[in-house]
Amino acid sequence: MTLRIGYLLPTRESIMEGRPEAEPLLGLAERAETLGYDSVWVGDSLLARPRHEPITLLAGVAGRTQRVKLGTAVLLPTLRNPVLLAHQVATLDQVSAGRVILGIGIASDVPNVRAEFRSAGVPFEKRVGTLMEGMRLCKALWSGKPVDWDGRWHVEQGVLGPVPHQPGGPPIWGGGSAPAALERAGKHFDGWFPTGPEAKGWGEQWRQVQAIAREAGRKPDDLEAAIYLTLAIDENSARADQRIDEFLSAYYGQRPDVLKKRQACFSGSASAAVEWLNGYIAQGARYLVLRFAGDHERHLETIVRLRERLAR
Repeated sequence: MTLRIGYLLPTRESIMEGRPEAEPLLGLAERAETLGYDSVWVGDSLLARPRHEPITLLAGVAGRTQRVKLGTAVLLPTLRNPVLLAHQVATLDQVSAGRVILGIGIASDVPNVRAEFRSAGVPFEKRVGTLMEGMRLCKALWSGKPVDWDGRWHVEQGVLGPVPHQPGGPPIWGGGSAPAALERAGKHFDGWFPTGPEAKGWGEQWRQVQAIAREAGRKPDDLEAAIYLTLAIDENSARADQRIDEFLSAYYGQRPDVLKKRQACFSGSASAAVEWLNGYIAQGARYLVLRFAGDHERHLETIVRLRERLAR
């Protein structure tokens, strides 16, 4: 299978640095497409980690690009009414002529995220069931047929228009590395999209996802094997280490050594980055979504130069 590489737009960093303008982000998306990246991604948060709203921003990206896929890394569907979300995603998929990938997650259990859920009027403890039912309702609406639904939401003969450009809706990738997340990805989603762990551990978990899919009567080869990776590439290793530690601390407000135990992060030289990325590819990863710790233009160009050295 062909290796694909995506790029995460720095929406969170832009807000943190007092630069809310969307134009520079749209310019980076165009630059990524010009350089040959396969996709452009946007993260999600309401109040916990303020940033641009992902569906809206990706509509802007769709209007400025022609080829790249448009992904959420990751969307928190539980914070949204699924009828409205289904309408928004269907419209975005039509605007982009079928380029949407929906990466979704349940959110981390940390105080500011719990507060975010309270602000949205969503019970945090019920987020998994709410997510799963909400996505089932979205998919029912994406069929274009009249929908009757009597659960957390009530729909009577609801017909969505437009339906997505992609029949049945965009592919859905499930995030997370906990056992329950592996179950959800293997049984219900079109791909698995965690933020870690290290390559060997990721490979072991990916094989678990495949086994779960097989036991559920699905074809494991139909699932996308993806990974969300954070990098600071610098020939000065001490400077790279400092850059990624400062980035993680500012981004999450937590200790970087704690975060690195949950998220796959790299700091070091370009050659070492190739070896690190190839570790995931050797374990079966076929879609790398890259988040850069600052200096985006240089990082974008560096990965392009390194791409030929990545395993296929």
